[in-house]
Amino acid sequence: MYAVIKTGGKQYRVAAGEKIKVEQIAADVGQEIVFDQVLAVGNGAELKVGTPLVSGATVSVTVVAHGKHDKVSIFKMRRRKHYQKRQGHRQQFTELLVNTIAG
Repeated sequence: MYAVIKTGGKQYRVAAGEKIKVEQIAADVGQEIVFDQVLAVGNGAELKVGTPLVSGATVSVTVVAHGKHDKVSIFKMRRRKHYQKRQGHRQQFTELLVNTIAG
């Protein structure tokens, strides 16, 4: 069984027992969170798609860890103008373990 959830402005396909990295959520490690914004629920060949959400469907997850992704280098340059700018960014994430999918 799998589901498509919406969090942090993105959509994720999740299945029970797998770990996913999402945009940072303000929650403690070990805390259980329930997502009620479920866009679709599938089981084999059967697929239930919401308009826009599946009513009564929830996904229960546990917070495993918080961290930062690898650094992304940003380099801007204008040729012949003596302009160079270097910048870096590390996006924060929350790692979640999917417990159950109800719906």
